[in-house]
Amino acid sequence: MKKRAIFLDRDGVINRDRADYVTSWNKFEFLPGVLDALYLLSQMPFLIVVVTNQSAIGRGLVSQAMVEKIHQRMRIAIEQAGGRIDAVYYCPHLPEANCNCRKPKPGMLLRAAVDLDIDLSQSWLIGDSLRDIQASVAVGVQPILVRTGHRIRDTEIAVPILDNLLTVVKCVNFDSCLNSPSSTLVREKVAKINT
Repeated sequence: MKKRAIFLDRDGVINRDRADYVTSWNKFEFLPGVLDALYLLSQMPFLIVVVTNQSAIGRGLVSQAMVEKIHQRMRIAIEQAGGRIDAVYYCPHLPEANCNCRKPKPGMLLRAAVDLDIDLSQSWLIGDSLRDIQASVAVGVQPILVRTGHRIRDTEIAVPILDNLLTVVKCVNFDSCLNSPSSTLVREKVAKINT
């Protein structure tokens, strides 16, 4: 039987997004409530998979080895708080590279689905940008946005928008996020994001 997954964007969902990029562990700062959220999420029957664009590698601002060290330390800190991350996928390419792995393309989601035997139609992606939503919709993953990263206007998309990862995880049944009092469900159709 295929597994369900919660896909998480990294910058703006797990850690504070930085204009100068997260190029070392010293620049990595967990957002408030994230460690608690990941502890609670790890008690649920989902794989927890990070999918993150890391163009700082392609820009020459950080090495691939350093990004992997940052992810290793992130996972250790999460485990020490009682949570877990089952896998991390990242795209090192520049936006103009037009690769298949950089969100809004769904390459990382598709690769994780094959590697980890994931049923994408029974999975969720929690992100903070339109790119996250576009990648989700492209492969039938259900999207949720959080307000802790990029500023998304409520009128741009038709997905639930919650305050942060902890608020999402406290929904327990992710379907209930659609009707959560702390969620803003916008009115336009999801199909509009791909036009």
